[in-house]
Amino acid sequence: MVFVPSLAWWKQDRDSLQIKMNNEVFQMSKGFKDLLQKVYECDRKTVAVAVAEDEPVLEAVQAAKEKGIADAILVGDEAKIKEIAASMNMDLTGFEIINEPDHVQAAHTAVKLVHDGKADMYMKGLIDTKNFLKSVLDKEVGLRTGRALSHVCVFEIKGIDRLLFLSDVAFMTYPTLEDKVAIINNTVEVCHACGIAEPKVAPVAAVEVVNPKMPCTVDADELAKMNAEGKITGCVIDGPLSMDMAIDSAAAAHKGGTDRKIAGDADVILFPDIHAGNLVYKVLTHLCEVKNGNILTGTAAPVILTSRSDSFEAKLNSIALAAVVAESMKKAK
Repeated sequence: MVFVPSLAWWKQDRDSLQIKMNNEVFQMSKGFKDLLQKVYECDRKTVAVAVAEDEPVLEAVQAAKEKGIADAILVGDEAKIKEIAASMNMDLTGFEIINEPDHVQAAHTAVKLVHDGKADMYMKGLIDTKNFLKSVLDKEVGLRTGRALSHVCVFEIKGIDRLLFLSDVAFMTYPTLEDKVAIINNTVEVCHACGIAEPKVAPVAAVEVVNPKMPCTVDADELAKMNAEGKITGCVIDGPLSMDMAIDSAAAAHKGGTDRKIAGDADVILFPDIHAGNLVYKVLTHLCEVKNGNILTGTAAPVILTSRSDSFEAKLNSIALAAVVAESMKKAK
């Protein structure tokens, strides 16, 4: 049964913004409820799950199906999938199950479904990340595009009136300047899919001035110049910026940064390395009131790469995010 939002739900979220750019209307998603509305405007998507015998993943795909977000094809040990589903009173009616007990083969089968157009998104189940990524990069049935891969986290944070996009917190370890260009391009595509017409990208550092002894500030300045020269498009880049100047308008004003292109209103936080990104991600998810979803980008279809420690809600939000990005990719073809 397709989930239909109540009238109260609509009234609560009508403050989302519309922006018209290049004759295309962008409905700006200010939170995950806005993002879910975008899902309901898309064709129904299907997610292929690699090694689906995992309770949190089954819980997420069950909720995704019930809410009309996406259907799922479950690839893995059928007996274990049914056993886990029974233990959580999950009705498997309407779910296609492909029996493949071997984890590597299950991933191969699941990613091929996406490669062949039989599913729209690829999701990690109870399989180690190394073998999951091997299937993504498989030369014959994987989702290679020739582009660099990067991870994007989308956060709805209490006290911030917009979605915040963080990258890269899980995939690229020590990105070069070229890598950072790829991360920005990948993340901007996700922003556009979410209705952010011209996202503001903040390459963050410990300071907001260029210091040759701090290479990430030099990179940030170069990225801003590349944006000004039209070498990176679809966004506004201003850096280097300290984290407080990127997300807090009061801090930006206090530091005399109100004349910057970004003054506390960044949409995208570009981290200098995986340590900075992962630390911020863990602080937000464990100490703050947030909602979040995560996908791997640069692939031929959205890849849902969540952590075992991620909440059920994060997995569900990741499926919704992937569905919106999948629709945007479909329209771009």
